[in-house]
Amino acid sequence: MDNKVELVLYTRPTCSDCQDAKTYLAEENIAYEHKDVGANPALEEDMKKISGAKIVPVFAFYKKGLFGKKLTHNFIGFERNKDEILNLLHGK
Repeated sequence: MDNKVELVLYTRPTCSDCQDAKTYLAEENIAYEHKDVGANPALEEDMKKISGAKIVPVFAFYKKGLFGKKLTHNFIGFERNKDEILNLLHGK
């Protein structure tokens, strides 16, 4: 993953798509910040601001710059967005 791109992943422990996403990221040694909405319900508002929904998993991609970081892409769901997510993770 491009070192100027950061991934934040919002999940719930009861979500199978979330677990699949975390497993894939771990197997591929892809760094990300994990935010467990189930353990911290206050994160749900942050997630809703990013994606417009309360559905998990949410993949939020940020680009680092001189003035902090900026949200560049977000996706709800792993399987249905897998190709686009992988392209961003692998810098394509």
